[in-house]
Amino acid sequence: MVKFSTPDLCDDFPDDVRVLDSLFQNYGGLSAFCGPAVTIKCFEDNSVVKQLVDTPGDGRVIVMDGGGSLRRAILGDMLAEKAAQNGWSGLLINGCIRDCVEIANTHLGVKALNTHPMKTEKRGLGDLDVPVTFAGQTIYPGEWVYADLNGVVVSSEQLIGS
Repeated sequence: MVKFSTPDLCDDFPDDVRVLDSLFQNYGGLSAFCGPAVTIKCFEDNSVVKQLVDTPGDGRVIVMDGGGSLRRAILGDMLAEKAAQNGWSGLLINGCIRDCVEIANTHLGVKALNTHPMKTEKRGLGDLDVPVTFAGQTIYPGEWVYADLNGVVVSSEQLIGS
């Protein structure tokens, strides 16, 4: 993993980064993560997420727009563990997670709005690789996400070496 800090990225690349609103809590075992975004729009249904974590992550970041729902968790410990095993760098979630103690022990970065014990319904709904808008920014598939304990920034280009 490349060492970086989001404040340094903001100082070094002020015209190249977009800063997300400070809405997210840190839940994963990694406090910092970065990589190209794979975006999902999935309101209270993590069917697409379940399929995606079974594929090679190659250091990418899953960006999940759960519509900001605080009524269901769109990530649990089993999906987080599968994502870590398959090489995903982290998940940025506009929604909730559950199994937060187990996720904190997973070799994965996870930022989400909050926790909720109820799982999602599996209706097979969700859109993959579409622009998602939350926390004051629109994130496009393939853009670079950099997240640490200070916050989350997005750039259309890779800012630091791999």
